[in-house]
Formats: sequence, C-alpha cells, structure tokens
Amino acid sequence: MTGKNQHVVRRDDQWAVRGEGNTRDTSLHDTQAHAERAARQIAINQKSEVLIHGRDGRIRDRNSYGNDPYPPKG
Repeated sequence: MTGKNQHVVRRDDQWAVRGEGNTRDTSLHDTQAHAERAARQIAINQKSEVLIHGRDGRIRDRNSYGNDPYPPKG
C-alpha cells in the first residue's frame, strides 16, 4: 500500500507541501527547494510521488519514490 502523492505548490509568498486530496497544507516553507526536500522525505516514507508545481500552478516536474508503475529495464 502506498501513501498519498505530495504536491509542492505556491502559497502567496511561500511554498507549501500538500498531500493529494488533503484540504490543508502539511507544511509551509520560505523556498521551493526547502518544500521539495520536505515533500521528498514524506514521499520516501510513504513510497509515493512528489509533484512540483511552478509559479503558474502547472506541474513542472515529478519524482517517484517507490510507486513507479513502469521501472526502466536494465
């Protein structure tokens, strides 16, 4: 069983980590890099994915930590 995917999103002048489907942010950070690190740790523990949103709200990157349906061969 895998956990919820973690989203890194912009919140006013900060960056937030929010679990997919949650109504509240898990944590707030001064920089996107700090939010990415926090989301990564949660995703590693829950074997889920991190989806990083840009300032425009669109997903610009994603990383899988144990929930990769198509692992590369070799």
